[in-house]
Amino acid sequence: MHRVGLLIADQFQSLALSTLSIFEFANLVIGEPFYQCTVYSEAGGQVSSSYGISVSSMALSDHAEADTWLVGGVLTPLQLPATAGVVHFLQNHALRARRVAGICTGAFVLAQAGLLSERRATTHWAYAQTMKTLHPTVRTEEDRIYIIDDRIWTSAGMTAGLDMVLAMVEKDHGADVARGVAQRMVMNQRRSGGQRQHSALLALSPRS
Repeated sequence: MHRVGLLIADQFQSLALSTLSIFEFANLVIGEPFYQCTVYSEAGGQVSSSYGISVSSMALSDHAEADTWLVGGVLTPLQLPATAGVVHFLQNHALRARRVAGICTGAFVLAQAGLLSERRATTHWAYAQTMKTLHPTVRTEEDRIYIIDDRIWTSAGMTAGLDMVLAMVEKDHGADVARGVAQRMVMNQRRSGGQRQHSALLALSPRS
């Protein structure tokens, strides 16, 4: 059993929850419940997304453990930085995991905790320059879908989190399983980590 913990905070961007669907469908393709997913927040209980939808969560504690930690982002990371409790947890517990990942602006939380210092990382293109300014020791690459630096993973904004988590499944179970997940989720294409954040096809789409 591989435990996945999704760490969210108040006003989290709800698309982070969709990454758990990758693991859900991976279990179906594999044919057994390999991944077990749990949503966490600092205090536990109901957590409200930026759109006002609330989800239940388990509280962080010294006993909260996962093999993969995913840290969700918020729409306004400068106005809603991570709390001291979340930073403390990541600094003292998260690195026991096999891997830690920041989804979208979740990279700012990892940077606050010092986990991205001297590492390659990415985030939503709209906040990449801010990341460079606030955290100059992070080797921010603003035009990548996702980046893997040892045990630390970071993704670009929004749907790029799906590509990153699908890459985790591929690393765990191979390309055939990842392809099967993508087909079941009707993902148009499997984007590699080195792909640009801005779609050339989107820019060329007709005006009507």
